[in-house]
Amino acid sequence: MESVPNFPALNARNAMGYWFGAFLLGNIASLLTVLLVWRPQNAGDPVPIRATAASAVGLWAVFSLFLLLLSRGIGSRSMRHDFGLAVTARDVLVGVPLGVFCQFVLVNIVNWPLSQFFPEHFSAEEVEKRARELSDSAHGAWVIVLVLVVVVGAPVIEELMYRGLVQQGLSNSLGAARGLVVAAVLFAAIHFQWIEFPGLFAFALVLGWCYRRTSRLGLGIIAHMAFNASGLLVVSILN
Repeated sequence: MESVPNFPALNARNAMGYWFGAFLLGNIASLLTVLLVWRPQNAGDPVPIRATAASAVGLWAVFSLFLLLLSRGIGSRSMRHDFGLAVTARDVLVGVPLGVFCQFVLVNIVNWPLSQFFPEHFSAEEVEKRARELSDSAHGAWVIVLVLVVVVGAPVIEELMYRGLVQQGLSNSLGAARGLVVAAVLFAAIHFQWIEFPGLFAFALVLGWCYRRTSRLGLGIIAHMAFNASGLLVVSILN
């Protein structure tokens, strides 16, 4: 049974307006925070984990502020109510295997035909390249920071933005199916890795379905955490 929206005053116009403003200012804040902790000497220098963490903190701080302002402006003033920010034990039981399935089965199913036609672009090595670079950037105690960024922070903030805000606002104006698909396209596109787009789009459809069915972010957050954690774990073991 499909659930009702948490935030009926949210529509496509204000959802996309807030998303665009948060994305623009968040990336500026992200750049500034990176410059505070790291300045590359050469163009090809690998990005250290401290810079990745600083970038995430700057971006997420702005995202969180925009979501809070929107909730206080036209919502109930409760992030839990307006965006469905709640997690249950059932979310954990279902979300963990769902996320692992998407990482190792769904993404491979989507990428397999592409790897047959474009083997030089869609090989496993190319698809996993960014994850390997992240894994290689963290050593010692910095591994904890990497896990906090990739496995904890990113799933929470991205689900709030792309399901709680974007998908909900678009669905209220365009209908549930269109809102889900457009939000999934946007989610996959903002990672700016075209080689990852097919797999991320497929995964985002699953996350969107989770939100559409429950009107809560819990299931999607847990699935997203399991997806990121399992992928990071595998590339770390194989490195």
